[in-house]
Amino acid sequence: MADNYFQDRDRKNLAKLRELRDKLPAFCREYFVSVSSRFSVLTRLAYARDLLIFFDYLCRFTDCGASTPADFTLEMLDQLKAFHIEEYMDYLSAYEYNGTEYHNGPQAKLRKVSSVRSLFKYLYSRDYLSENVASKVMAPSVKEHEIIRLEREEMERLLDEVERGAPDEGGHGPAYRRNVSLRDTAIVSLLLGTGIRISECVGLNVDDVDFESLQFTITRKGGKRTILYLPQEVAEVMKAYLEERLLIRAETDAFFLSLQQKRINVRTVQKMVKMYASCAVPMKTITPHKLRSTFGTNLYRETKDIYIVAEVLGHSDVNTTKRHYAAISEDIKRSAAGVITLRSRKNTPPEDDEE
Repeated sequence: MADNYFQDRDRKNLAKLRELRDKLPAFCREYFVSVSSRFSVLTRLAYARDLLIFFDYLCRFTDCGASTPADFTLEMLDQLKAFHIEEYMDYLSAYEYNGTEYHNGPQAKLRKVSSVRSLFKYLYSRDYLSENVASKVMAPSVKEHEIIRLEREEMERLLDEVERGAPDEGGHGPAYRRNVSLRDTAIVSLLLGTGIRISECVGLNVDDVDFESLQFTITRKGGKRTILYLPQEVAEVMKAYLEERLLIRAETDAFFLSLQQKRINVRTVQKMVKMYASCAVPMKTITPHKLRSTFGTNLYRETKDIYIVAEVLGHSDVNTTKRHYAAISEDIKRSAAGVITLRSRKNTPPEDDEE
């Protein structure tokens, strides 16, 4: 049976979700059952964590009468006012939870408050609450951040850095650099050349790649299987790595292996990209997602078709793509004005001779 990274991940996250759900108020169980068909396990797990922080805040800083989140009742929740949620939003700027201090900007606040809004909306729709006070709270204003991406020469510097192998920092010797150089080059090339997500990269199995047709199959968010295409230069380095990887009789179908001969994990890829990028482009903070943004930018500039970009990147809503690449869209619209002519040169009236 093939090693399915996504099924294993969902099983583990589902176990974590059930563990957290038992710490929440009893009425939250029905809510999570209701949204299970619409939200992925990862999304529900994030919501459970957010709601635990919310109810922990209410227990500690309001006179609700509950000592733990699990003690919270619907009657207590129905007594809350919009002001309590506004105070919670202010609390999220800097707070301590389970002995760790956290700081949240507008984007992180928005996500955490969205979890609370979703719960209140559900409970009100089922007549468990007399009023949806969360709907009265204005969401935090979030500014669109400029997308950080690599320019052509920066991409080349990054790939050169990866091909040279891991630096000596951290006690890594020549053997380590030799073992990971080809693998890391294949991973960075794949991310830059196809724009797939980091989870789609680490979830790739050997049988998912067809070098003859230059096709590979990935698992998108929600479990949908999609066929994409490999640029020739990406296929070549991946094939070179695979030939070396198959010499190792690893007990996994994973395409990319760790040094322990197991499927490489997301955290390892994140650290690897950061390590190489800090040497190649020290003035930019580059993550695997920034490599995805770089691919999206290059594809949009070449095709000038936002729908193709949305399809290849796997965006379910093209407006998401438009929002991310708005600045490039303006460049394309501006360049379009330069290619439109109203008269051909041969029909342009001659200028009057000066006397």
